[in-house]
Amino acid sequence: MIQSLLPAIYPLLKDAFKLDFGQIGLITLTFQVTASLLQPLVGIYTDKRPMPYSLAIGMGFTLVGLLLLSRASSFPMLLLAAALVGSGSSVFHPESSRVASMASGGRHGLAQSLFQVGGNVGSALGPLLAAFVVMPRGQGSVGWFAFAALTAIVILGRIGVWYREQIPGMRKKQASAARATLPRKTIARSMAVLAVLIFSKYFYMASLSSYYTFYLMEKFQLGAQDAQLHLFVFLGAVAAGTLLGGPIGDRIGRRYVIWFSILGVLPFTLLLPHANLFWTTALTVVIGLVLASAFSAILVYAQELVPGRTGVIAGLFFGFAFGMGGLGAAALGQLADRIGIEAVYALCAYLPAIGLLAWFLPKLEKPAAAV
Repeated sequence: MIQSLLPAIYPLLKDAFKLDFGQIGLITLTFQVTASLLQPLVGIYTDKRPMPYSLAIGMGFTLVGLLLLSRASSFPMLLLAAALVGSGSSVFHPESSRVASMASGGRHGLAQSLFQVGGNVGSALGPLLAAFVVMPRGQGSVGWFAFAALTAIVILGRIGVWYREQIPGMRKKQASAARATLPRKTIARSMAVLAVLIFSKYFYMASLSSYYTFYLMEKFQLGAQDAQLHLFVFLGAVAAGTLLGGPIGDRIGRRYVIWFSILGVLPFTLLLPHANLFWTTALTVVIGLVLASAFSAILVYAQELVPGRTGVIAGLFFGFAFGMGGLGAAALGQLADRIGIEAVYALCAYLPAIGLLAWFLPKLEKPAAAV
């Protein structure tokens, strides 16, 4: 929820600081790069030395970034605030993904979906809060959400106590699980395919999460608040898709979910640039629902490919996903300044065709236990 406030108030920041689309993209890039670069390093470290209280520490970084965002008076300060919020995410995600796996009872897809849907629901609430709290009252009201961050720090501290008690049993499971079940070349090829699929998914998602409000305002002459409501509808669909993807993958196999969620969205993305307002909203609901089901399936599939390395895999994939989102936002912002936001959506419509690469993923008949 806190992280989603940043892109949700882009229209306000654009007017207040006289930003162009390229600068909006740089804010997103700063957040996404800091959220992505540290995650694999955190995952590698905590696979060997678990840090039960890193969850609360990560939220502390987010809190400081939030407060700075509410008081920022220049573009460099906005970038610093975005970097702090991103750093909090990079500390938080690898360990929280491990906690979700530890608490899964063997249903790893369901656990990852529940974990991620919390973030998606928060992301969906961000535009609503921006529309009804921040937009009418201005940038300073962003600081009100510090109470949510403080509450989260207290809750995560309690989770850290539970995590600390699980460490001995977790180490035993890691030792028994840390055996690759496929040849190294197959694992390397599969990880490369998964990385390209994440590129496809998050580059396209960047076009919607960062620029959808501007697209609606330019093409359909909507006001900022109305555009935020449409963004909320899209992000709500993303939350629902995230929740469905994991348990469906537990039941029918993650490879099929990955295949369907990336490639299956292609007809809808191709139609989107040509739709009226009603069908634009309807199509983005389908796109959000289908495309979002991929990530939990991809993450657990990767953890099953490399058993016993939950933290580093979570760090790599969360980090790569955030990085691709940031690069996508920056690149698309620069492109939008040159060819227009509507032309950007017409080009991005073809990205889900990369989902054809899912054909090269091996079937994992007996998923390995991952911790």
